[in-house]
Amino acid sequence: MSKLRQDADAIIQAAITAAQPDEAVRKALEGRDFGSGRVVLVAAGKGAWQMANAASRILGSRIDTGIVITKYDHSKGPIANFTIREAGHPIPDENSFTATQQALDLVSGLTAQDTVLFLLSGGGSALFEKPLIPAADLEELTHNLLVCGADIVEINTLRKRFSGVKGGRFAQLCAPAHVVSIVLSDILGDPLDMIASGPAYPDSSTCAQAKEIVQKYHLPMTEQMLTLLEQETPKALDNVETQITGSVRQLCAAAAATARTLGYEPLILTDCLSCEAREAGVFLANMVRYQRTAGRRIALIAGGETVVHLTGHGKGGRNQELALAAAPGIAGLDGCAVFSVGSDGTDGPTDAAGGFVDSTTQAALKAQGCDIFATLADNDAYHALQKCNGLIVSIVPWRNLADYDKLCKSFVGDDARIVPDGPCPLFHPIILRKATGAHCAPGMHVLCPSHIINQPVENGLDHSGTLC
Repeated sequence: MSKLRQDADAIIQAAITAAQPDEAVRKALEGRDFGSGRVVLVAAGKGAWQMANAASRILGSRIDTGIVITKYDHSKGPIANFTIREAGHPIPDENSFTATQQALDLVSGLTAQDTVLFLLSGGGSALFEKPLIPAADLEELTHNLLVCGADIVEINTLRKRFSGVKGGRFAQLCAPAHVVSIVLSDILGDPLDMIASGPAYPDSSTCAQAKEIVQKYHLPMTEQMLTLLEQETPKALDNVETQITGSVRQLCAAAAATARTLGYEPLILTDCLSCEAREAGVFLANMVRYQRTAGRRIALIAGGETVVHLTGHGKGGRNQELALAAAPGIAGLDGCAVFSVGSDGTDGPTDAAGGFVDSTTQAALKAQGCDIFATLADNDAYHALQKCNGLIVSIVPWRNLADYDKLCKSFVGDDARIVPDGPCPLFHPIILRKATGAHCAPGMHVLCPSHIINQPVENGLDHSGTLC
């Protein structure tokens, strides 16, 4: 592994750790007095399980009951007294709808002495949904918005109009109970009414704005949808208390601090980058070329929310597409790299969190007959990056050996065995092999939680787990 890739892994680790919800939940809940009433937990989003698990550890039996609604394969097991539901993302499905109805049943009939602990993270718009239109119409609308390149604010502005829980409507349904909302932000500027479409926050968007988006992208509307576009969402809620965490600005600051410890001069370009992923990749490559002439070790940092226009039928995500688009611009520039990752550790409908390219990427792909521009046109960044070891896989901190075991088996097989050579913190190599035993020896495989090395060890490993 190159030194640049090692440094990238360290910077990614710091940023992703800053986005983890556990600490935010702890800070929000420790020492809080919920009075004598009931406490009901509702968690929705890709980070819902982690947030709910942290709340359970802190409050224990003080929580009467709860439900966790998260993306498929994002649950890490049962939590006492909670129902765990997995559902569709980025397009809601029937499980999204039935799980949301379960949540509404839990908060129905509460009193003014009761509290709804509402834990919200990215992906909540798809996962937490009670449609006011047929599911097929909602699916078509979501698909059309994703394909046309609408940004998350535009998507959520429309979603609110056709939902029974978004745009503050969930908080209305909780009344007279008090709602304590802890929100993990995934939107530029942290607009609380837009994160997961603001189920527990007054809606600032208007009917006029929603209709402008429909016109902008020429979205087909049914008569029912046109009628709902005329109905305003709640503009004031007096039963909600909200705390926000995990903003893009916090992530950029964490990345900058780590880059500085690695000997780089960090320059935060922006925390609100909003454009086509390919354009962002080209822009960052140009910035690398310009700054390289300064003769300093510089880490350029940008946070934001890019979008992808689907022009092909390949596999990938916005972060993978951004990275691949940067490869031609830094080709031949030794000591330069561009990488991009999703703050929640996932990127599009893939097992990757993002992509990494350096001065050798374009040549490596060309040698394999892969044209970067044709690949981007087909939105197939995943397979291109896979060819040149440029996928960033599994950067979310793992909590225990069971999590490692699950990942290992996906690469080596069901008979894989993990043999840690000492502690196993994030990015510490762990050992895989298909036989039992406890010694580090040649023939094993090394798995790094940031990306897969998955290659035979020629000379064994030293005590620290470093490749010899």
